[in-house]
Amino acid sequence: MKNYLLFISLMLLTSITFGQTINWRNLNTKQKHIISTNIGWDYGLGYGLSYTYQPSSKFPIILNSSLSAPFGEKLLDDFKTKIGAQLPLFKMDYFQIIGKMQAIYRRYESPLVRLQNFGTELGSSFGYYRSKWFVAGQLGFDKAILTHFKHSNSFRQYIYNDVKDGWDEPSSGGNFSYGVQIGYSFNRQDLTLGIGKTINQDFKTIPLIPYYFELGYNFRIIAK
Repeated sequence: MKNYLLFISLMLLTSITFGQTINWRNLNTKQKHIISTNIGWDYGLGYGLSYTYQPSSKFPIILNSSLSAPFGEKLLDDFKTKIGAQLPLFKMDYFQIIGKMQAIYRRYESPLVRLQNFGTELGSSFGYYRSKWFVAGQLGFDKAILTHFKHSNSFRQYIYNDVKDGWDEPSSGGNFSYGVQIGYSFNRQDLTLGIGKTINQDFKTIPLIPYYFELGYNFRIIAK
């Protein structure tokens, strides 16, 4: 069962996960809403939709929510939702460091098991931001915290009859990711590209295809 739980944990952590990339140099306080779409490869070909709100505050911050899923699957079977915030941590001329923290809900279903997972994602981007373009490095850590298992009759019949349903803590802690982001901004729009690599927190377990890429589009809406 220990190996089974490890496999399930890795499967959850390798589900589609796309973030939102913002050109902070080009973002102004009147642009309260941002609608984003993206496609890419992150252990599978998938797509994502997200909405970002920029509240009026004494310091710059954005609140975002997103939904991502693999292509070719039923949306209610496999998907991930995230809600969180991003804010600049350091700024000097055109150089900025951006921090983000998000809560994650994941769902995965197969003929053998249905999984529901809660987790967190911490990340940072650091780079050179101009009004028309930017290039930045990216670091992230995605942790699966708690998972609910619901096994099918087929699992009990052919694999393990005494398997238990319910909540369990994953035996694998999480995944680190690192990569590069570039973007081009025009009018109230951004085109972004991110590429990078993922590895398990034990620095030993590597996915079959450990690389990811993401192509994104943002449209910023001015509040009246």
